[in-house]
Amino acid sequence: MGYTLCVLGCGTMGIAILSGVLSSLEDLNSQQHGIKRYPNSTSGNSTPASSYMPGMSEDCFPSRFLACVSRRESAQKLQRLFAKNFGERGERIEFFAGENLRAVRESDVVLLCCKPQLVESILCAEGMKDALQNRLLISILAGVTINQFTKWLHPSTKVIRAMPNTPSKIREGMTVVSPLPEGCEREREIILGIFSSIGLCRFLAEKHFDACTALCGSGPAFVCVALEALADGGVMMGLPRAEALELAAQTLQGTARMVLQTGVHPAAIKDSVTTPGGCTIAGLLSLEDGRIRSTIARAIQVATEKAHDLGQPQKAEA
Repeated sequence: MGYTLCVLGCGTMGIAILSGVLSSLEDLNSQQHGIKRYPNSTSGNSTPASSYMPGMSEDCFPSRFLACVSRRESAQKLQRLFAKNFGERGERIEFFAGENLRAVRESDVVLLCCKPQLVESILCAEGMKDALQNRLLISILAGVTINQFTKWLHPSTKVIRAMPNTPSKIREGMTVVSPLPEGCEREREIILGIFSSIGLCRFLAEKHFDACTALCGSGPAFVCVALEALADGGVMMGLPRAEALELAAQTLQGTARMVLQTGVHPAAIKDSVTTPGGCTIAGLLSLEDGRIRSTIARAIQVATEKAHDLGQPQKAEA
């Protein structure tokens, strides 16, 4: 049943995805198919975890996991992490330190999570091109295009790009996946099995990936700055730090869920809270004085441009 998934470069994002998939498998195996969330947000291209999983067979999910890192110390750290978090489930995970080729040879699907600047050296290592023949390679690397991968891989290797984000660890992720060629239904099921089990999954053309990297990949960092600022404002006005952070976090979460679940535009929610002469409009004007809209939007623009640069060959210094 299932297949072998190799996480090549199991760092922060690899851990987040692996944690989310394992957690979903725990639910699947115990016939507890998750929390009902965002029921009205689905379309033909977007699939929330709990709505898609019940209709999928178990062989759409990995039955064996191989986690690859470069150092033995990192492998030992991963072993402790997953043994603690998943108990008996940890025996389904094998950890490889500096043995990328061996792990890839033993896998069916490879999830590439290394740093963009390391991808060429990893894929061009002796024997790797042959090892990846007839495999599905899913890259979450920022800026590295499918066209670039074709220069390093055998034509039989199917390459798909995906851009998940850190909330995947708690199954609240947002993943964008590049379209698959026709006749790849099995690969589509595998991809949905992985990414729909850790949040929402949407298929978008590859030309949008740099923007998705900025919005979804970097977005949690930007949101945390806003979250921290909201909490700081509460502390400034006398709230205890812990309570201020809880109030701010739940407010952000609840508002985001309203947008996803009801489909109501954020501006409409804003207007519904803003009464004439009230405290909300006073606060909004203060935000507009600080050019908050253009500042946040520019952050996405700059991050998008940087994401594009990450995938480009590094220029040699003079």
